[in-house]
Amino acid sequence: MLQHLIAALVAYGIWGILLLAFIDSAGIPVAMGMDALVVLVAVKAPEQAYWGAAMAVAGSLAGNLALFAASRKGGKLWGKRPSKTDHPKRFRVWFQRYGLATVFIPAVVPVIPLPLKVFVISAGVLRTPLRSFLAVILAARVLRYFGEAWLGVRLGRDSMTFLHEHVWAFTAGAVTLVLLVVLLARLNHRLSGGRV
Repeated sequence: MLQHLIAALVAYGIWGILLLAFIDSAGIPVAMGMDALVVLVAVKAPEQAYWGAAMAVAGSLAGNLALFAASRKGGKLWGKRPSKTDHPKRFRVWFQRYGLATVFIPAVVPVIPLPLKVFVISAGVLRTPLRSFLAVILAARVLRYFGEAWLGVRLGRDSMTFLHEHVWAFTAGAVTLVLLVVLLARLNHRLSGGRV
């Protein structure tokens, strides 16, 4: 049934991209892959490439927001449970300091074996500020989907091959960026006297 729904939404073009991006980001994986769909629209209809990318960004932002909000609600119950160990508190402190970097990498790099949804749920449960979370998702998705649309227009059918061949270069770039953010966060943490 899900395959029929996906096929129907793909037939709606850029509006289908909006709904598929929402469904995919809210927690139901889309078998076809949003990346392939964004590139496909760019290849078949270059004049709609950036509209398709914008719809993918909007749908992904809305879907991630829905998952984040649901996690935040569930996190209230989790936070009230007593813990016999110090692990939850240490993870909370770590995530408040560096967690959004872990959200950025899988949100920006296509075809990477990191489950974005796990980090979105963690961000919600650990009550990450909504504005910071949305800014990270928006920046990552704009880079990803508009970059793919640009590739689709420039390279045509060779776009997906290019992405697959260079996925580790993209991953290395994203990891380097995140390491830089982590180093800056540590420096800021030290300069601010150890306050989170």
